Amino acid sequence: MKKVFGFSLILTMVLLLAACGSSEEEGANANESEGEGALEGSVTIDGSSTVYPVMEGLTYRFNQEYPEVDISLNSSGSGGGFKKSTVGEIDLSNASRPIKEEEKQQAEDNNINLHEIEIAYDGLSVVVSEQNDFVEELTTDQLKQIFLESSDVTKWSDLNEDWPEEDIKIFSPGHDSGTFDYWNEVILEENPMKEGDNTALSEDDNTLVTGIQNDPYAIGYFGYAYYAENKDTLRALAVENPDGEMVEPSGETIQDGSYAPLSRPLFTYVNVEKMNEKEAVSEFVEFTLNNAGQAAEEVGYVSLNDEEYQKQLDEIKEMME
Repeated sequence: MKKVFGFSLILTMVLLLAACGSSEEEGANANESEGEGALEGSVTIDGSSTVYPVMEGLTYRFNQEYPEVDISLNSSGSGGGFKKSTVGEIDLSNASRPIKEEEKQQAEDNNINLHEIEIAYDGLSVVVSEQNDFVEELTTDQLKQIFLESSDVTKWSDLNEDWPEEDIKIFSPGHDSGTFDYWNEVILEENPMKEGDNTALSEDDNTLVTGIQNDPYAIGYFGYAYYAENKDTLRALAVENPDGEMVEPSGETIQDGSYAPLSRPLFTYVNVEKMNEKEAVSEFVEFTLNNAGQAAEEVGYVSLNDEEYQKQLDEIKEMME
């Protein structure tokens, strides 16, 4: 009996060890199978600070799904992004304006094909500090008087005698910003903007936010997402639209077009050759079009409709065939 019991014990141990070894081997094989098709590589992105919040959300989500992909995301302004993308330095160039003809030509001269992808809508917001208790709305003519270099208006009382006799402090995106380009086109009509002691320029929208927050006599403009994120310290002014109506920026007024002329599309431009050469880039572009709407809404911008995203996704897939 002792011999039988000893044999049974040995047999049981052998079977247990065999089972453990088999389980470990299966786990190793499973891990190897999962790692075998893991997406690797890099994606480099630069450009608009307005688009940055949307792209920041997208890159975070993408890395959650593909942790082995190295993504570099910067915001040197739309112009700064195009300076890099037109010479092939980056994979994607974010922009709050369409590419200019001279930028397009430079890309062509360098045999680079940049494909435009529309990812969201923005309402360029004119804002003052929450401490400002006298301005609620402005006409486009008043905006011209505040911002144009040729204007004699320097104090709030120059616009309205009931307003404070205090200098107007201007906070504006810098000249490499697509937001500045858009403002220059639709408000200043390509005329020079005031610069000097009472004007601060920056490609970093957070710098503009901070400057306006702390000064009741300041005024500035930037993408709606930056206002939405700081509603407790900033107020968005109603602006006169082409129909003569005073309209405040909101998701609804941006989408229906009533917040004009300051509603605009937001873009990213992908280097088509790199998209075909680098699987990480092509996967990221597809991921962007599948998730941009939700990412835009989360930071305060307005998504396109599903059909518009799908149409662009179909175009991208054709380019990669």
